[in-house]
Amino acid sequence: MEKGRIIFLNGVTSAGKTSIVEALQRQEDIFFYVVANDLFQEMIGDNYLRENYWKYLSEAIIMMYHTAKLYSDMGKNVLIDGILVEREEIKPHYHQLLEILRDNPLDIVEVFCPLDICRQRNRIRGDRYETQSQEQYDLMAENIRYRMKVDTSVYSSEECVEMIINELFHL
Repeated sequence: MEKGRIIFLNGVTSAGKTSIVEALQRQEDIFFYVVANDLFQEMIGDNYLRENYWKYLSEAIIMMYHTAKLYSDMGKNVLIDGILVEREEIKPHYHQLLEILRDNPLDIVEVFCPLDICRQRNRIRGDRYETQSQEQYDLMAENIRYRMKVDTSVYSSEECVEMIINELFHL
């Protein structure tokens, strides 16, 4: 059985990852299952997150990568909506991702948006705090090998999807 493609959309909060995920799921020619940091964080009780946020979130993130691998091994395409941060609890995060998915077709897409625009989006959303994107940016892993980059301050979610599909699936 051919393995499904895994596309990791990596970027800070409010960069536009989830909007791209939603636009990708509206595609009629390619279907994706979605795993996301936010979804896996919801699996953890609030009391544990308050007790040791990064310990429990880091464990959930690693389980998320194994879940993506399982779907891919079953021939299903997967989108990962996440952020590759390097915190002590999950180091070396990027290398763990690569190790877990070493036998699966993985493409990492940088979802970029200038931090001042992310800050504005955070204020508008209301479910993020204003400086959250900057804090995540400061923790982001370095030297990530991206297959491509999309800029959501320049292109709409639909335009980003078109670029991703054209680049990764050559349709």
